[in-house]
Amino acid sequence: MAVARRRSVTAYGVVAAPGGRGRYSHEKGDDMTRSRLLSYENWLVFILGLTFGFVFFDRNAISFLMPFIVPDLGLSNTQVGLLNSGLSLTWAVSGYLIGRASDATGKRRSYLVASVVVFSLCSFGSGLAGSFLALLLARMVMGIAEGPTLPISQSFMVIESSPHRRGLNMGLMQNVFAALLGSTVAPIVMVAVAQDHGWRSAFFFAGAPGLLIAFLIWKFVREPGRVPPAAASVQAAPAGPKLGTFALLRFRNMWLCSIICIAMVAWMVLGWTFLPLFYVGIRGLAPTEMGYLMSVLGVCAAVGGFVVPAISDRLGRRPALVFFCLLSMLTPLAALYFEGSLFALAVLVFIGWSGAGCFPLFMATIPAETVPPRYMATAFGLVMGMGELIGGVLSPTLAGRAADLYGGSAPLYIMVGCALVAGLLAVFLKETAPLKVAAAARLAVAT
Repeated sequence: MAVARRRSVTAYGVVAAPGGRGRYSHEKGDDMTRSRLLSYENWLVFILGLTFGFVFFDRNAISFLMPFIVPDLGLSNTQVGLLNSGLSLTWAVSGYLIGRASDATGKRRSYLVASVVVFSLCSFGSGLAGSFLALLLARMVMGIAEGPTLPISQSFMVIESSPHRRGLNMGLMQNVFAALLGSTVAPIVMVAVAQDHGWRSAFFFAGAPGLLIAFLIWKFVREPGRVPPAAASVQAAPAGPKLGTFALLRFRNMWLCSIICIAMVAWMVLGWTFLPLFYVGIRGLAPTEMGYLMSVLGVCAAVGGFVVPAISDRLGRRPALVFFCLLSMLTPLAALYFEGSLFALAVLVFIGWSGAGCFPLFMATIPAETVPPRYMATAFGLVMGMGELIGGVLSPTLAGRAADLYGGSAPLYIMVGCALVAGLLAVFLKETAPLKVAAAARLAVAT
């Protein structure tokens, strides 16, 4: 029997190989496979990135189709908000409950495959809806299916990633593919399909790729428990006393990340929901122009999805989060007040939307570096669930009501306030980036 390589143990028993390389190898103990383009680690980033990308494609589709749906079904701004609130409600509850179940059973892949199949079918159901209530029901069932995909996928990434690129992998998986597919491709493609074939056909188009993604997960992604025995210590490492759900919130980073998530989820959901209506209804842009302007957000989120986490790997989670959350105020402010060319507006909106790159940090990376490993998916589901339950559920409905009472600009002012609150709260986080923590420890020893 080959002698296991000596490993060092970080906080809560997470195992890392000497020199900061991967926790274990997938190819006969060859650590160099971690740096190869076709390593399992990279394939996992690609497959799970596609998964969450199409989750966002389906979720965002309704926002880009709202200028077509509203006159057809006769919806009010309040009903527009309720459609997003209903999905966020079920997303939050299922994300936490099914994420916790995946921690308890270890059957992450099975839950993920089922979720992808169901949310694809619900996209077809959205296209069949003939009334507000039918569309609301379809979106709420979709939220049940989509909710677990992020916490389960991120738990895969924490276990499988090399420590020195954990933040980068999690950012690539959560933001880059979601931004490219859900925020860049979706507004252009969905608006084009809706203009040529109707908004119902656009929903049918959105649901089809998920079935292929479900097959890829089933075929190529393995349960973390099905790895060499030396790697099992990542999942089964001693983690101290058993912690209840609310005990996790005793960690300062956990409750701060939860409140930041509430604010930033509200910021993002309001942007998806009301920016298209603001551009078309108040600024007077054509639907095609709106589609291209919204796609700019996707390009920015794709770039920010790996740039912001990579910066946080080097400079620290806290300073990156503070800066980019505050920068997020620029998007709604530019939409409200900038009177220049469409291109210049797109540039300003692009810069402001880089705050989307913060989401992997407060939703997954910081909680993963704070709580015991066996509670990872539970922690991710808890933070995401609170963000969706309060920020995602309440904000669209309240902002829609405010838009009905005070005009279509009201949701954008709420976005500004949300970004400001998130940036100020981030100042109080405890630093968790491995390089920064190690540097602080060396300094402490030296002094």
